[in-house]
Amino acid sequence: MTDARLRYGRASLALSFLAQGVTFALLVTRIPAIQDRYGISDGLLPVFLAAVPVLAGVASVVTEKVVARVRPGVVLRWAQPVVMVALLGVGAGTEVWQVAVALGVFGLAVGALDASMNMMGVSLQRAYGRSIMLGFHAAYSLGGIAGASMAWAGAHWDLSLLVSYLPAVVVLLPAVLIGSRWYAEGRTAGDAVAPGRAQAASVPFRLLLPLCLVMAFAYIGDSTVSNWSAKYLQDVLGGSEQLATVPYNVYMVTTLLGRAVGDLGVRRFGAVAVVRGGSVLAAVGFGVVAVAPGAWWGMLGFTLLGLGLCVIVPQTFAAAGRMFPGASDVAVARLNVFNYVGFLVGSPLVGALGDAWSYRGAMLVPMVLVLATLLYARSFGAEPARYGGGHERARAADVG
Repeated sequence: MTDARLRYGRASLALSFLAQGVTFALLVTRIPAIQDRYGISDGLLPVFLAAVPVLAGVASVVTEKVVARVRPGVVLRWAQPVVMVALLGVGAGTEVWQVAVALGVFGLAVGALDASMNMMGVSLQRAYGRSIMLGFHAAYSLGGIAGASMAWAGAHWDLSLLVSYLPAVVVLLPAVLIGSRWYAEGRTAGDAVAPGRAQAASVPFRLLLPLCLVMAFAYIGDSTVSNWSAKYLQDVLGGSEQLATVPYNVYMVTTLLGRAVGDLGVRRFGAVAVVRGGSVLAAVGFGVVAVAPGAWWGMLGFTLLGLGLCVIVPQTFAAAGRMFPGASDVAVARLNVFNYVGFLVGSPLVGALGDAWSYRGAMLVPMVLVLATLLYARSFGAEPARYGGGHERARAADVG
C-alpha cells in the first residue's frame, strides 16, 4: 500500500470519527427536547435510552459476522449515512412509534459504525507501525464538542429538532460519502486469507476478557460524568445552575486535549505506561470529586477525569488489534460490545447508589473500577505493541 493511500485513508477515517462525534452529540444533548416533543414520560424515557446501546451491541456482534464476507470499509460506508438519516428521523417524527423506530435504526446503525470504524483504525495503526489510534478518537471528541455547541445553539434559539439537525447532516453526509472513496486498511496477507470461522476461533474470550473489563470500566466512568456531573455540581457541591453546565464541557475539552497528544505519549513511553498513568489520573479525579468541598474543586476533579479516561478506550481497541493480529476485526467487534455494557451500567449504578447511600460515596465506585484497570495493564503490552525494537517499528518511509 502506498504512503499516499495510507495518508488519505487516515484522513478520511478521521473525518468519519469527527462526523460521528457530531451526530451522537446532537442526539444525546437534545434528549430533554426529544422527550418534550413526543410526550415521553419519565418512566418510559429510560427504556428508550437503554434500547439504543442494547441494539448497538447486537449490531456490533452482527458486524463481526458481516466483515468475514465484506471489508469493514464497506460496512462503514453504508452505516454512517443510515445513522445520519435516523437522526433526522428523530427530529422529523410526530408520534411516539416514529421516534421509537428512528432510535432503533440509529442504535443498530451506530453499533455497526462504531465497530467498523475502530476495526479500520486498528488496521491502519498496524500499517503505520506506530500509535495513531488516539488521534482518531481525538477527532471524535472534537466532533462531540462541535455537536454539543450546535445543540446548545438550537436550544438557545428555540429551534425545532429537525432544524437543529438538518445543517449538520446536509454538510457531513456528502462529506463522508466522498471521503469514503479513500478508506484504506493496513492488512497483511495473513489477515486477508483467514476465514471468518477460523478468525473467531482464534480469539478466545478468556484472553480478550481483561480488555473487555477495562472497556466496561472506562465507559462506566465516562457515563458517570456525562449523566451526573451537572446534577452533582449543583445539588451536592452547591454550584449555580449555570456553573453546573460547565463540568461536562470541561471534561470534553480535556478529553480532546489528552487524545490529541496521547499518541506521542504512547510512542515515547509505551501503551502500558500511558494506560497506567491515565487510570491513576482518572481515579484521582473521581477521588477529588468525591471529597470536593465546593464547586471549583469539583471542576478540578472533572478536569483530571477527562485527561485520565481519554486514553483508555482508544488504547484498549489498539491492544486488541496487537493481541490478535490475524483476527483483529473479530476482537474489535467483541470488545466494542462492552462499550455499551459500560454505558448501560454506569448511569443507573451511580443513580441507585446515590439515592440509597450518597452521591459522594457513589463516585468512589467508578474510582475503584478505574483503578482495577491497573490489574490488567499488562494486557496492553503484548510484544507486538513495540513493533520490534523500541516503541517504533522500523519503516522505509514515514507515512504522515
